[in-house]
Amino acid sequence: MKRVSVLMGGPSAEREVSLNSGANCAAALKEAGYKVATIDVTRDVPALIKAIKAQKPDVIFNALHGRWGEDGNIQGILNFIGIPYTHSGLMASAIAMDKPMAKRLFADVGLRCPKGVLLHKSQVLKGDPLPRPYVVKPANEGSSVGVQIIKQSDNARPFDGIEWPYGEYVLAEEFIQGREFTVGVMGDRAMTVTELKPDTGFYDYAHKYTSGLTVHLCPAPLREDIAAEAMRTALVAHQTLGCRGVTRCDFRYDDSNGDDINKLYLLEINTQPGMTALSLVPEQAKHLGISYPELVSWMVEHAACDA
Repeated sequence: MKRVSVLMGGPSAEREVSLNSGANCAAALKEAGYKVATIDVTRDVPALIKAIKAQKPDVIFNALHGRWGEDGNIQGILNFIGIPYTHSGLMASAIAMDKPMAKRLFADVGLRCPKGVLLHKSQVLKGDPLPRPYVVKPANEGSSVGVQIIKQSDNARPFDGIEWPYGEYVLAEEFIQGREFTVGVMGDRAMTVTELKPDTGFYDYAHKYTSGLTVHLCPAPLREDIAAEAMRTALVAHQTLGCRGVTRCDFRYDDSNGDDINKLYLLEINTQPGMTALSLVPEQAKHLGISYPELVSWMVEHAACDA
């Protein structure tokens, strides 16, 4: 029986989501017949290494989210130990989390992303860096943490009067109006397209992890060629960064003047998609006839180590 240690928790802003993902994954792996143990990860690296060695896993299931868990840090530790782990390796994880760098690489292979600029947060407070409406987001966070849409009617400046704990630099991007889509990638194939319809605003952190706030349409009611382009783009993004295992790409599609394949924009790639009851990759897998235990089993059996 293969032994699997599930890493969960972590010190990032997405700790609670990770604990939820990890618990779900652990339960599904036990159902699939693996011998499973969990580790609540902190910043104590020696303690983490000690816990991993004590459990003697054959594979690490990385259910961490956000900084430290999906930005190459934990991947480097696991490479050093030499234990295969799920999801992407060090380089792909680090680049995907660095949104400005990922956008440069996507542009190099012809993928359409919103125009943007990386600025020090002090520059943003001095005045609008882009014509309104535009988006400001942390350069290195996941799950839409810290994302704000600055509208024409807003009086306040971005994060004016509130704490900004996401680093010194801010990514400002043009706001793409329209519909929101996401596409999961599993190995060498795109899964399907899901449309996300939040009850208000956009698909932010609260809408991702609060039941009832967002309707998921899976598969999305979308013209066939547009859906095919979204799936092609997600797979190319996955391959461009050298990702492995499961990833998920988020999109905006402006159909205000009718369907136009050139109005589909890749927002970002997520190398550690959520695995909670509300998460999108398990939902897309179910649409394809892949159960949750089968999905996490596939991830374990395709685990790898850069070392």
